Amino acid sequence: MLYLHFSVTITLLLIIASLVVLLLMTRLSVLVLFAALSSPVNAAEPVVDFNRDVRPILSNNCYACHGPDEKERKARLRLDTFEGAQMKGALVPGEPDESELVLRVESGDADDLMPPAQSGKKLSAKEIATLRTWVQQGGKYATHWSYVKPTRPAPPPVADPTRNAIDNFLFDRLSKEGLKPSPEADKPTLIRRVALALTGLPPTLAEVDQFLADDSPDAYETM
Repeated sequence: MLYLHFSVTITLLLIIASLVVLLLMTRLSVLVLFAALSSPVNAAEPVVDFNRDVRPILSNNCYACHGPDEKERKARLRLDTFEGAQMKGALVPGEPDESELVLRVESGDADDLMPPAQSGKKLSAKEIATLRTWVQQGGKYATHWSYVKPTRPAPPPVADPTRNAIDNFLFDRLSKEGLKPSPEADKPTLIRRVALALTGLPPTLAEVDQFLADDSPDAYETM
């Protein structure tokens, strides 16, 4: 009888232990699945634009000593051109850990850090990260925007009805930000806004009546 009681106890303990293990494994699987789904592994890294993101950093912090002015240039290093940066090993496209530019701005040694402390300039963590990403993405330079011939971009497709191509760009950005355009103002509000913006005075009653009576599609444009 005592043996039977002991066997039952052992069996119950084994069952309880198995349930505990099963519960822990299930919980672990859920956590792993949640981490996999929430991980930004598949998120595309933003492309760094030289004129928008990199040129201001180099111009404000580096060009005084490593720019186009040969008389002020230090260490015969130019960072305002792709060729100049490559010649001195400051830029190794695709290899930020081998690029002296990245190594210097990230350095913890005051003797190696750039810009030097005596310059009074210091890069922010975001600026340093931008330079690293730029080099990782190839370290491409670009002609200053003022020398680039403007091109007309194709209006992005949008779900909301638009009156002109400019609305497409506005609605597209609003959509990316999770926003909706405000409802169109009524005609009395529209004519008041236009009159105050153009003349600094409210519209006359006659102008209001004329605009309200105009039901043509271009009533606003010909107001």
